[in-house]
Amino acid sequence: MAQVCVFGLWHLGCVTAACLAAAGHSVVGLDFDETVVSGLRSSKPPLFEPDLANLIASGLAMRRLRFTTDSADALGNADALWVAFDTPVDENDVADAAFVRQQVEAVRPFVRRGSLVLVSSQVPVGFTSSLEHDWQAHDSTLQFSYSPENLRLGSAIEAFRHPARVVIGADADVDRSRLASLFAPFCSELIWMSISSAEMTKHALNAFLALSVVYANELARICEHLGVDTTQVEDGLRTDPRIGAKAYISPGAPIAGGTLARDVTTLNALANDNHVAAPLIQSIGTSNRIHEQWLWKLAFEQVRDVNEPTIALLGLTYKAGTDTLRRSPAVSMARWLVTTGVRVRAFDPSVAKPSPELSQIDLVAGLDEALIGADLAIIMTPHAEFRMITAERLVSRMRHPQLLDPSRFLSNLREGSGVRYLTIGQPREGVQS
Repeated sequence: MAQVCVFGLWHLGCVTAACLAAAGHSVVGLDFDETVVSGLRSSKPPLFEPDLANLIASGLAMRRLRFTTDSADALGNADALWVAFDTPVDENDVADAAFVRQQVEAVRPFVRRGSLVLVSSQVPVGFTSSLEHDWQAHDSTLQFSYSPENLRLGSAIEAFRHPARVVIGADADVDRSRLASLFAPFCSELIWMSISSAEMTKHALNAFLALSVVYANELARICEHLGVDTTQVEDGLRTDPRIGAKAYISPGAPIAGGTLARDVTTLNALANDNHVAAPLIQSIGTSNRIHEQWLWKLAFEQVRDVNEPTIALLGLTYKAGTDTLRRSPAVSMARWLVTTGVRVRAFDPSVAKPSPELSQIDLVAGLDEALIGADLAIIMTPHAEFRMITAERLVSRMRHPQLLDPSRFLSNLREGSGVRYLTIGQPREGVQS
């Protein structure tokens, strides 16, 4: 098994380090943030991911995993440097690859001769080859590769341990057996390609998923106005083998979080920089913003004629299975609703205390407290706890028992007596009888 230094210890790096250690590799996690490293030494990752803390604790107990801020210590015996920073992205979805480059340059003097440098951070095409060109000028024995991360908040460990395939970009003279041994415990389906092709594959994959999401949402809005049931159309699409059962064609909330949007923005920039017309890719962001605002207005329309309206917002995090609020569509919606004069009372089982993102939003400690006297409830994050919501519970607690469920998480409530159920891509329904 390899001696690996995983550099960058946020979501991607923590999951990578913990999974590698659990598979038998000897792993040192490196990060320059003392607070992050101190927490990890006590099995406390910097953000919540199901089972991650336990996996880190196991790696520490077996002495296959440790954490440090010392580059010399981390890289002194390492066969591989795995660059695993979560590339920062600004409010315009522009990735800060310069940050990643700055971090890795700081450790270059400590990388051993002949080491493998594997980049998994989301970086634009050309990043890894540029790094290779500059570093090999000092040490021609170093080998470089790129393998795009494949993690999903809330199910990251499963995604790392059991990927359908692993894309690996490597030059012809790279020892592929070293890379294969790193991934052997997790996957035997390795897709080999050039470094630049692997970087482009990440952009292309996320942009394709984003395109699928905005297409499904546009289609749903059209169906809604025509009185067409989108779920039936969706069944017709999924059963066509050219589309498939796992396609991203379920309408729901807008794209959020920055992960997909980051690659859409990167592809747009690459097209513009090379004077290539790409109107389809450029329209993804426009369509997503239209859908976001359409969902906000749909919510407001349900309470606009109510005196001193209150909306119960159920779920605030970007996704279920995480405590991340940054770029959350629920938070964006809540902020906008407050500007219209609506009182927003929010509950999320993963959010225990107020934060700057939640100013002017009433954060409550329980589901029933959120529902009491509300004129509309909206399920924005499909936490498992919300499966306990019944029609009777809504009717007995809400002033006006209405449920807006963009992702059809509780579609069974359409049969619930007395609840007005609203979702995307459905003919408008009144109170159920």
